[in-house]
Amino acid sequence: MRKIVVLSMITLDGVMQAPGGPKEDISGGFKYGGWTAPYGDEVYGKVVQKELNPADYLLGRKTLSLGRLLA
Repeated sequence: MRKIVVLSMITLDGVMQAPGGPKEDISGGFKYGGWTAPYGDEVYGKVVQKELNPADYLLGRKTLSLGRLLA
């Protein structure tokens, strides 16, 4: 059985969104996209690089459709 690792960005008030730019997901009138960018540092960058090593990914519907647009 494989291990599932969750890499999630969530605010203290429960907003979950990837660390992309402000236009990444504006559904429902959400206007705070890209909120993690100002908080990134060298340690954060190293952790993200480690997590993004080649692997099998379980993507959400919106993430998958975004990936198809970028491919």
